[in-house]
Amino acid sequence: MSHLATKLIAWIDERFPLISTWKEHLSEYYAPRNFNFWYFFGGLALLVLVIQFVSGIFLTMNYKPDAAQAFASVEYIMRDVQGGWVLRYIHSTGASMFFVVIYLHMFRSLMYGSYRKPRELLWIIGMVIYLALMAEAFMGYLLPWGQMSYWGAQVIVNLFSSVPYIGHDLAILIRGDYVVSDSTLNRFFALHVIAVPLLLIGIVFLHIVALHAVGSNNPDGIEIKKHKDANGHPLDGIPFFPYMVVKDAVATVVFLIVFCSIIFFAPEINGYFLEANNFVPGNPMKTPEHIAPVWYFTPYYAILRAIPPLFGSQFPGVVAMGVATMIFFALPWLDRGRVKSIRYRGPIYKTFLAAFVVSFIGLGWLGLLPSTPTYTVIARVLSVVYFAFFFLMPWYTKIDKCKPEPDRVTST
Repeated sequence: MSHLATKLIAWIDERFPLISTWKEHLSEYYAPRNFNFWYFFGGLALLVLVIQFVSGIFLTMNYKPDAAQAFASVEYIMRDVQGGWVLRYIHSTGASMFFVVIYLHMFRSLMYGSYRKPRELLWIIGMVIYLALMAEAFMGYLLPWGQMSYWGAQVIVNLFSSVPYIGHDLAILIRGDYVVSDSTLNRFFALHVIAVPLLLIGIVFLHIVALHAVGSNNPDGIEIKKHKDANGHPLDGIPFFPYMVVKDAVATVVFLIVFCSIIFFAPEINGYFLEANNFVPGNPMKTPEHIAPVWYFTPYYAILRAIPPLFGSQFPGVVAMGVATMIFFALPWLDRGRVKSIRYRGPIYKTFLAAFVVSFIGLGWLGLLPSTPTYTVIARVLSVVYFAFFFLMPWYTKIDKCKPEPDRVTST
């Protein structure tokens, strides 16, 4: 049997680079030996992506993308399809957990300078993935056709109408109608199920290829390729397989325990993952008292509301929200620090990073709440802090007093 297996692998390898791919991306890909807890989230993001694809495929087998039947089909999945409720909760929980791991993955990059040279393109590709995930989540949020899904989509799409000159036509193009309707549901379903997932698969592939081309960053922020042994292997690296695979397997088990605990014991998370209004059919004739997006969009929504309208138009807020998202692309060129890792950064960068985290979490909380004069003032202050982290970065990273980087990694 082993001889037949060897011959089969050799036959495949003559026609497809199986062994060379295995060596390049697993067995002979060397990762820094000092990876810590923060380096689990990239692999976990890939795991959640697979979970979302698989659960989504099974959900579409019973879902009907029709405004008159969409909500009823979701109820049918929850009540009558065998195991349907589990699939629905897996998918809804997976959407939120996807952003949990992505935000932690991005925060790790901010701590250890993973966007710095030579990983600028890797960072840009990662940010394209982030934007694609936001589009995927937004379009998927409409599909249950619940009250908050319907009105949330109505409010967000209407924001595009504030764009000068083209706003009205742009909003109609997105909706496919003058209001959120069956046409909107159908095109969002097509994009959510086919177009954006295909795009995500391609971008994730490029992200992994780019990562393995330049190598992984590490908590010390130094390049392990500088010191190699006689065989050309980094002295401070270890093979990804089996060592890193085993570490990732432990993280996967812990993550799945948390994931399953949410699914089976608290799938709604007090309305943060699934709002109460989304268990009510969407009603175009009745607006909810308070419309708010799902939690992972609320920081940007709070920035949108914090910017006062100009001549009755919300366009300045839309611009601020767009800049708040797109500014991440400029990080590799905004950061002028002499070191990458927060381990060797000075107190100024650490203070600005801490303030940025507080502002992001605070804006996320405010985005869930009804707008009041007091909350608006707080949101404006936090928005200033948010943008100060980026716009002042060339200055404070340049003057920050940093510790010298070590020549080799300092811990295992």
